[in-house]
Amino acid sequence: MENQIPTAKFSSNYGIILGIILILIHVLMYVSGMLLEGKQWPMYLYYLIFPVFIFSTIHSYKKKNNSFLSLGQAIKIGISIAALSGLVYAVYNGIFNFFIEPDFIDQMMEVTREKMMENPNMTEEQIEMSINWAKKLGGPIIGGAFFILLSVFFGFIYSLIGGLIMQKKQDLY
Repeated sequence: MENQIPTAKFSSNYGIILGIILILIHVLMYVSGMLLEGKQWPMYLYYLIFPVFIFSTIHSYKKKNNSFLSLGQAIKIGISIAALSGLVYAVYNGIFNFFIEPDFIDQMMEVTREKMMENPNMTEEQIEMSINWAKKLGGPIIGGAFFILLSVFFGFIYSLIGGLIMQKKQDLY
């Protein structure tokens, strides 16, 4: 069996690049005011870029690996890319929320409160409870951990699909 390219080494650059793309989208949304307005369309671009990035990286790995790819290799690549990009973004998000814009979460919660108050079916007590939960779960630490877990989950799903489609086993004889 020929030497195979290590999947972690191959996918690490792609994970960092994908994390940087997400940071750029976040910066665009922040600078343009879309974050506080609740506009999400730039994130839909990321939701398209994410699987395409994983599929293309798996395909590139297969090409560099003499057209051989196991399902396990594909899954390792997808999970590595997803985890690393999630980690890069989580670190940025922590820096953003603790140092660059420390009161950003409070600003977001105020916008959320105003939108909730427009709903006549919500009491002040329900709004307060929702805001408190959003602060706990949406903070940079818990939110970052949750983002990494979601990235890994979707990275697994997309790499499983890509691996099932692109796998080609190497003949051992």
